[in-house]
Formats: sequence, C-alpha cells, structure tokens
Amino acid sequence: TGSIPESLTSLAQLEVLDVSNNNLTGKIPSFPSKVKFSHGGNALLGVSGGGGGSGNGSSSNSGDAPSGSPSKASSGTSLSPGWIVGIAIIAVFFVAVVLFVFCKCYAKNRHKKFGRVNTPETGKGEVKIDMVGASSSNGFVGAGGATSELQSQGSEQNEQLPVFEGGNVTISIQVLRQVTNNFSEDNILGRGGFGVVYKGELHDGTKIAVKRMESVAMGTKGMNEFQAEIAVLTKVRHRHLVALLGYCMNGNERLLVYEYMPQGTLTQHLFDWHENGCAPLTWKQRVAIALDVARGVEYLHSLAQQSFIHRDLKPSNILLGDDMRAKVADFGLVKNAPDGKYSVETRLAGTFGYLAPEYAATGRVTTKVDVYAFGVVLMELITGRRALDDTVPDDRSHLVSWFRRVQINKENIPKAIDQTLDPDEETMESIYKVAELAGHCTAREPYQRPDMGHAVNVLVPLVEQWKPTNQKK
Repeated sequence: TGSIPESLTSLAQLEVLDVSNNNLTGKIPSFPSKVKFSHGGNALLGVSGGGGGSGNGSSSNSGDAPSGSPSKASSGTSLSPGWIVGIAIIAVFFVAVVLFVFCKCYAKNRHKKFGRVNTPETGKGEVKIDMVGASSSNGFVGAGGATSELQSQGSEQNEQLPVFEGGNVTISIQVLRQVTNNFSEDNILGRGGFGVVYKGELHDGTKIAVKRMESVAMGTKGMNEFQAEIAVLTKVRHRHLVALLGYCMNGNERLLVYEYMPQGTLTQHLFDWHENGCAPLTWKQRVAIALDVARGVEYLHSLAQQSFIHRDLKPSNILLGDDMRAKVADFGLVKNAPDGKYSVETRLAGTFGYLAPEYAATGRVTTKVDVYAFGVVLMELITGRRALDDTVPDDRSHLVSWFRRVQINKENIPKAIDQTLDPDEETMESIYKVAELAGHCTAREPYQRPDMGHAVNVLVPLVEQWKPTNQKK
C-alpha cells in the first residue's frame, strides 16, 4: 500500500518495475522510456494525484508499449480469476437449490391431488375406497397410476379392469347405497359370519358385489380379516382370484367391493343344485373348475411377488362366472408363507373337514395345508358329497377317511362317484386320475403331498386334451 516514491525515477540502472496488484495510491511517477513499468491491479493509483499526474502516467506508460505490457489505467477495476470462479460456483449452487425446492413442491402438490377428499354432503367424515382395479366408466373416478407389475402373466384374458398401483378413489357411502338400492333385501347374494353380501349395479350396467360388515359385530377377529383381505388383494392379481375393486370405511361399517360372479358359489352347484333350480355339473365342468382353482392357489403359493397361504379353501369360497369358470375368493385368513420353515399359529382358523391333520393338531401352517384342502375339494367334485356330512352314518360322515377306504380297491370308485355323472369309459379314466391326485393331496404327512404346480400339470391334459365321446359328459 501507499504511493510510489518519486526517487525511483532517478535510479540509472532501473530497467523493470512491476508493482501490479499491490493496492497502491497516489500519482504515477514519470519513468524514463527504457523502464518497463507494470502497475495493473491498483485501482486507486493515479486517481488521487490530480489530472496532470494521471496524464503523465498515461504518457509515461504509453512509452512502455514496446515492452508488450497492457497500459490501461482502467485495468485496475477488473476481477481476479479467483473471484470469477467463486461467483460461478455460488450461482450454480443457487440454481440447484431452486430446482430442488421446485421439484419437492411439485411432488407434494401432486400427492395432495390424489389424496383423501371430503364428501360433498358434509365436508367431513371422509369415506375412501382405495382401488385395486376399477375403471372410471364403472362409477369410480380413477386417480391414475402405472399398470401394476403384480398382474399375473396368465391373466391377459381377465376382465378389463385396469389395475392402479397406489391409486386412490374416494366414494361416499351414498354411492354404495345407490348401486345396491339402499342395500335391499332383494339384492342379497349371501350371508357370512361377519356380514351380508349384496349385488350392486353401476350406471353403465356393470355389476359388483358389496360385502357389508359392522365393526361392532366383527370384533377384533373380523377387523383383522378385513384388513388381511385388503392387504392380500392389493398385492395379487390373477384371472382365477376374485378381484377386490375397493373398500369403504364409514363409521362402524366396513365394506368390501368385489367383481360380481353371476353363478354364485361352487356349493350351490355341487350340493344344492336341485334346490337352486340348476342343472348338475358335468364332469367336464368339474375338472375345469378344479384346474381353475389349482391355478389360482398355485399363483398364491409361488407365482406372486409374495407367497401366501389361503387357509380356508372350500366350495363356498370358490365362485363361478357365467362360463362356469372358477375364481378363488375370501382372503380373510390368508397368511404369508414361511420360507422353508413352519409358521406356528396360536389360533386355529379355517373350516373343519378341510383342515390338514398337522394344522388341526399343532397349529403349524405351510402351503401344504392348502394342498390338503384342495384334495378334499377334489373328493367333493368326484362324489358330490360334503367334507363333513352328519346326515349319513358316522363311518361315512368324514369324506377323506371314507374316500381313503374306497381307494384301497379301484373297483369301488365307480360306486362312490356322484350318480348324476353317469360316466362312460373315457370319463371314468379321467375320474380315476383325479381320484389318485385327491389321494396324494390329502396324504397324512405334509411332505407326502405334492405342490400345486403338480396338481396343475395333472389336470391340464384332462381339460384341454380329454374329449369324451358323450359330449354331455
């Protein structure tokens, strides 16, 4: 700092003088022309000494032109490279922060857009249906979302119900009352332990099934099953599993909305066909239903992203469409399948007659409990008899025990089958194969039972290749 001493101009041997970037002040001395003088980066140099001094400096510096140094008094006002780099870094950082904040705000607003919505009637008491699959034309306003990766590869022929992953739809209880005609008695499809199932029809004619429950009547057990069913059916999607379209919570009420299966349950067509005015199932229909159920359960066990155990497979939980193809329903007792180990349950769940021996005795549950129940259903399809029947003598009331004795001698099987079948020789060959599969599935030890993939492999040829000469069978 300070000024340049005037005495420096009298040094005879001085040839080069560089005072750049020193924050000097005062006037610029007049150096001889032989002196190479550089003074850039001194903003106040030559300013405070008056016009003459500044002029001298300029004249003197002009004489230094041969040295190649820039001779501008104004060069003292330029920024150093360090300052320029620092300012650039700060600017880039600021832009990055602004972009980050903008993205966060956009995402938050997008989430709010698809969140809960107040009902227009009261503005409170929100009633929400979280959709697994429903189209806006069906009376549900879709919130959008990508197609679920959980849709099974084998479900291309499924109903045209787009699947939303994380999509939300809000619907008031008034809408469900409207589509069920205020839950009319005329629309009752069936009654269960925790509620009543109603048929509903949307404005475009699409039919749905609404299971209506009251949390007071349900208790803790019923609430757990309600939540379990939602948890499972929002993760799985297959053409042989009944689709959950949504659920509704309104005060003490809990409602589940399913796709409608017009032909009701397998129970109605297998055991109560006469009372319901139905024709008895043909063998071809029965083996096709068995294959559909096997494929649905196989998907639950091993083909879905997460493995599940149904635990309550039985004819009343097998629903039929107009084409008499089957879908597995009622996932309230579903459990995650253990990875190669037993999962010990403290509370027994399921239906007597379909419970695997080890499950009934110890509470240990694996996928093989579903295989056992499937074997019982096969026996019911063959015989037309219920798993437990208290209308017959005790030695025949338990279907599995009785059928095992029948299987000891193959010649006994024709006498044990449902007499409405009236099978010919080709049909009997198919029945023998299904009876053998039923025996394997109901083996006493779980390790002796096949997996559901094996059952599918046995049944596929019987459905797709077997063609009885008597087309009625």
